[in-house]
Amino acid sequence: MEKSHIDRINELSRKQRAEGLTEAEKAEQQALRQAYLAGFRKNLEAQLENTYVSDGSGREVPFTEYFHKK
Repeated sequence: MEKSHIDRINELSRKQRAEGLTEAEKAEQQALRQAYLAGFRKNLEAQLENTYVSDGSGREVPFTEYFHKK
């Protein structure tokens, strides 16, 4: 997510606490938050796909495979 979008999320959050938001600003804030969360989830999935766990016998297993076995 672009820094300008994160800055806008923070700006809307400050304004919400200080004076409240219009309906249009609330919708914009919600859309920006959803985009931020989608990007966060995508990055976390990519990180987990590249993470390996030792299965106890010394063999390294991809985290997603190890997690789904449990």
